[in-house]
Amino acid sequence: MEPLTNVAVTAARLASETILDYYRRSDTGELTQKGPNDYATEADQRAEALIIDTIARRYPEHGFIAEESGVSGGADTVWIIDPIDGTANFMRGLPHFCVSIACRVDGVLTLGVIYDPVRNELFTVERGRGAELDGRRIRISGAKRLNNALIASGFANRQDSHIDSWIPPFKRLTASAGGMRISGSAALDLAYVACGRLDAFWEVGLKPWDIAAGMMLVRAAGGIVAPPDDSDPLESGHMLASTPKLMPALHAEING
Repeated sequence: MEPLTNVAVTAARLASETILDYYRRSDTGELTQKGPNDYATEADQRAEALIIDTIARRYPEHGFIAEESGVSGGADTVWIIDPIDGTANFMRGLPHFCVSIACRVDGVLTLGVIYDPVRNELFTVERGRGAELDGRRIRISGAKRLNNALIASGFANRQDSHIDSWIPPFKRLTASAGGMRISGSAALDLAYVACGRLDAFWEVGLKPWDIAAGMMLVRAAGGIVAPPDDSDPLESGHMLASTPKLMPALHAEING
């Protein structure tokens, strides 16, 4: 792996040790409410601080966009960090959450790391190279038909402004797809699309740290990231990722 990726992997593993310590004790630490149904745990904050410190020690000139601490540092090379994607799951002891780290250089995503501490699964991707799970190359599924496809979605219930536009497409997809899942971790859902466990993922109202690493994984594994409104997912938060053959049908169902 490239030096930047090695640093990201080291940071993710160090943060996960702290996260698992809280998780195994069924302890979130002190809770901070950021908004309706939107919390940061002490574990989130400690894990994020560990990630930033690990990277900054090696690259003090780099900047950060992090879920808990916001924007800081330089602008040319920026790390996009979610210390625990799936905090609500983590808080309740549901074993489905991850660390997500991406790096953007001069506006271009260059690497992504998603680490599931419970399953000890490490997803990595570097620009121009394939996506990997625990060092083995991964590919998207061969799904071609919507009625056989397993699709993940989600709804950030702290953003009620999106619910009216989300419900009708979700109902159409539920009727036409092979199956629908809501897991509570967009980053892991995208990693699962990349390795073929899921065939597609769709959600609106996401943040850059939710999807930056995952969208890199999907593209590097042969999938397509093509939001239904043709926006930049990192700007709009609207994400649609799937196998190439499924994308036309997904667009049709989501856009009505």
